Amino acid sequence: MAKYRKLGRTSSQRKALLRNQVTNLLYHGKIVTTEARAKEVRKIAEGLIAMAVKEKDNYETVKVTAKVARKDADGKRVKEVVDGKKVTVYDEVEKEIKKDLPSRLHARRQMLRVLYPVTEVPAEKAGRKRNTKEVDLPAKLFDEIAPKYADRKGGYTRIIKIGQRKGDAAMEVVLELV
Repeated sequence: MAKYRKLGRTSSQRKALLRNQVTNLLYHGKIVTTEARAKEVRKIAEGLIAMAVKEKDNYETVKVTAKVARKDADGKRVKEVVDGKKVTVYDEVEKEIKKDLPSRLHARRQMLRVLYPVTEVPAEKAGRKRNTKEVDLPAKLFDEIAPKYADRKGGYTRIIKIGQRKGDAAMEVVLELV
């Protein structure tokens, strides 16, 4: 008996499909897909969530001084003329950051091996190119999803059947985080 479903695809296509669906499940909270795909995605997603639950508190906070560009009322950088050149003015700011301990760092890298990078695009047309943001999915796993499931021992996802697809009569399901 096989250890995984082949889903009628080559290994590279299958890996890309599963990575994409796991990324979307963790970003959106639920996806609609076929039953066979959902069962494969569930295995991967639950492993990532279990890893996040285990490592969620494994960090130390560190104070760091950083240079930040000074900004005016419009949010633009303040420039100063030095030796005939325009130079940006920087201020030193103290920040507290979370520094991952080695096991959490390893878990983060294991997650990044599976998850695709996600870019958030604003809805209005005016700022579509300018205001895009990279979403840190491992941070979302550690900070939002893991605390929600801290007292659970597995079973982080739910599969709900919604009926057969019209085109090929494949059983469609909703895969969601519980």
